[in-house]
Amino acid sequence: MERLRKKDAEDGVTTQPMTDLQKAAIAEVRSLYDSKIAEQDILQQSAMNNLLNADPAEREEVERRFRRERERLASERDVKIEGIRRGA
Repeated sequence: MERLRKKDAEDGVTTQPMTDLQKAAIAEVRSLYDSKIAEQDILQQSAMNNLLNADPAEREEVERRFRRERERLASERDVKIEGIRRGA
């Protein structure tokens, strides 16, 4: 561990411990986005149940749209968390 810290210091990478406020903010962001992602999962299940006898291409399109939305939410969550870590 010490060697890694030394190497980071040599490379100009610094790390600061997170404050309790940052930890709480990150937990809040994660909770919010986890609930949004769970909501998308529920909506997808409902949509897929309504498309049981639909064209496979239509089902695939619905799956693709929901997958893209979940990825967008996860990316947005990660950007916000990184902003909190950097103190923005």
